[in-house]
Amino acid sequence: MTTDIERRLARELPDYARVVLDSLEAAGYEAWVVGGWVRDALLGRPGHDVDVTTSAPWQDTARVLRACGIEVHETGTAHGTVTAVVDGRPVETTTYRVEGAYSDRRHPDEVRFVTDVREDLARRDFTVNAMAFHPMRGLLDPFGGEKDLASRVIRAVGEPRRRFEEDALRVLRAVRFACRLDATIEPATQDALVACAPELSAIAQERIGQEMDGILATGRAAWALRREFSVLAAAVPELAEMEGFDQKSPYHAHDVLEHTARVCAGVEEFTGGDALPALRWAALLHDVAKPTCWSEDVSGRGHFFGHPEEGARVARRVMGRLAIPGDVTCASSALVLLHDFEIRATAPSMRRMLSELEAAAPGQARPLAFALLDLKRADAVAKAPACMGYAVELDAMSGALRRELAAGAVWRVRDLAVRGADVIRERGIEPGPGVGMVLAQLLEAVKAGEVPNDREALLAWLRW
Repeated sequence: MTTDIERRLARELPDYARVVLDSLEAAGYEAWVVGGWVRDALLGRPGHDVDVTTSAPWQDTARVLRACGIEVHETGTAHGTVTAVVDGRPVETTTYRVEGAYSDRRHPDEVRFVTDVREDLARRDFTVNAMAFHPMRGLLDPFGGEKDLASRVIRAVGEPRRRFEEDALRVLRAVRFACRLDATIEPATQDALVACAPELSAIAQERIGQEMDGILATGRAAWALRREFSVLAAAVPELAEMEGFDQKSPYHAHDVLEHTARVCAGVEEFTGGDALPALRWAALLHDVAKPTCWSEDVSGRGHFFGHPEEGARVARRVMGRLAIPGDVTCASSALVLLHDFEIRATAPSMRRMLSELEAAAPGQARPLAFALLDLKRADAVAKAPACMGYAVELDAMSGALRRELAAGAVWRVRDLAVRGADVIRERGIEPGPGVGMVLAQLLEAVKAGEVPNDREALLAWLRW
């Protein structure tokens, strides 16, 4: 019997995907929609790329679809996959398959094509990803994925240890799906992923970077740090020393790990869950160098001299290794570098902050200025109670920043109302490095509020 949910999914299935299903089934083959579209549609979430699995060998899939006038690209034929393009939308279409042993813990040694879709579903990672849907036959759910999805549970298909030993990256995928779906991980699956987490060392770093980026993008990094730290530390070993690291400071009520988790939660709160990727990475890594930079004075108080600078270096190394985009890496390391930078609710202080951000992340100072204030807010509320009031003071600094930007803030030489030619004329010097030195001095005077960024005032300064 067709359920209301199945009728809804049939209505929501995109027409371009139906074209692929109908074309294959008209030719005598069986075909189903699988993967993320089914999972997200059951949750009532907006569209995910549609994937199709079929009993047709990939050669027949390509032949049938092309005969129907559909563009086909042979994108992964070793695994039985071609990509159909209908109305400009890709539909990855794969022959039912099962996989052999995974000697390298990442890729199957062999792929064997089968004729039963249930065998194909049995090879998949988690029950919520092991469902198939057809607009006429309804939902095929041999492993209870719909129930787990409704209960917000991540459960491995079959024997959990085997699933993770096949592909160690599934350890991080489990955490990402738990974060994305606001789910818990079923106990046997949890035990297996912790046991298999060390196998992440054999996985390509860029793949780990994609999963870590996905975890941060859910906005639930704090949950992951608290509940799945052994997995995150296996993925990013530089995080490991944060756990249990007593800061021995009157400014901190938590160890470095719990403080970091609270900062990650704070940036989501202060940005309404829409934090920049660079800010999320900075929240995760802002204190990563504290254990390395720790020292203790004669009174037993802990200090972390130089940890922002060392943290920025570590952030660049970690994010570079994980193949995070360069602009995000540059911006994030700038935020880590400046997260303890002293600022006040004055125009000169805002100019100095913008100038420091510009030097650390050229071209990104304006958006990063607000991100830095949010990082500082989150850092403040994650400290000892006596320090939390600083978050309120930052509201005044945000107001000062907005006013300064609206007034045409100056933090780069190119923002000055004079140019190098003016320096040459007014100072009577030859073109060369000396011109840049004068402009840099003039910029410092403007940033300090000693002279307004008015052309006549600047020319008078040059003549003085």
